[in-house]
Amino acid sequence: MDTEEKIFYNEATAVKLGWFPSWFGVKVFNEGLVKAIKKWQKAHKLKADGLVGPTTFRRLYAERESLKEDAEEKRETANIAEPNFIIYNGGKFPIKWDKVVNWESPLPMLQSIYIPSERTYYKYDRGTRDIKFFVNHWDASLSAASTTRILDRRNLSVHFCIDNDGTIFQLVDMQHAAKHAGRANRKSVGVEISNAYYLKYQRTYKRRGFGERPVIRDATVHGVKLPPFTGFYPVQIEALKALWVAVSEATDIPLECPLDENNELVTRVDPRCVQGTFEGFINHYNLSRKKIDCAGLELDKLLQEIKDEKA
Repeated sequence: MDTEEKIFYNEATAVKLGWFPSWFGVKVFNEGLVKAIKKWQKAHKLKADGLVGPTTFRRLYAERESLKEDAEEKRETANIAEPNFIIYNGGKFPIKWDKVVNWESPLPMLQSIYIPSERTYYKYDRGTRDIKFFVNHWDASLSAASTTRILDRRNLSVHFCIDNDGTIFQLVDMQHAAKHAGRANRKSVGVEISNAYYLKYQRTYKRRGFGERPVIRDATVHGVKLPPFTGFYPVQIEALKALWVAVSEATDIPLECPLDENNELVTRVDPRCVQGTFEGFINHYNLSRKKIDCAGLELDKLLQEIKDEKA
């Protein structure tokens, strides 16, 4: 791809994703911008091709978010107690969690969150959608608010987000197929758990009052050991477990995850997930070699905890 094509490509993605040449310290779309993008990509250990695609944009957006004033991202959640339900085909299903927000919530709870438009998901207007599995993602962003803005700009969506403080946002009725997992969209429900992944963002989390995240070490995905990265806050894990239980009870998705012949968690692509024959709870990496989320999320242990608690 020559420089002229890169300039045209970047102009197109700027319109689609909402970034500007000034984000790289230049004023216009020209060869200087391409060079500036390559320099930024090299500094962040990305492929230095001079193209602002989804990966570069997401990293850039997260970095810019970390530099914003702390007050901009703060939200009072202490009094959020209702509604304590999730929505499937218009029906309200109980969830045992005291911080749940959806499009029926009072306006102040929704001020920082984009409720996606119908263009971002596949609508099912007849019958009840048959959901086979639940996909766990991390959002590589600093907050659920950032995630919803990014998804909206990319014409994507997800059913749920779990914020740093454990607030669960439902953005799409589970009856509809959100655009979160490629070819698996029509058979699945998904959640984005807020986690910027890179250890350098620990300073931002501390500054915003959340404290340092647990650090995951020695995680392996697709047979490759990953460098240390930020894990999930305990309150996010508890929120996730509550969400799994509620989704399972609403949709009849079994509380199971992909296990190998040794009864150990599958940490690579699982053909059963790709083919849509598996029913249960999976990580995004079970669907694609290009994905590593949610590395370190021990589905087997967490699901067993749920079963023990229900026994």
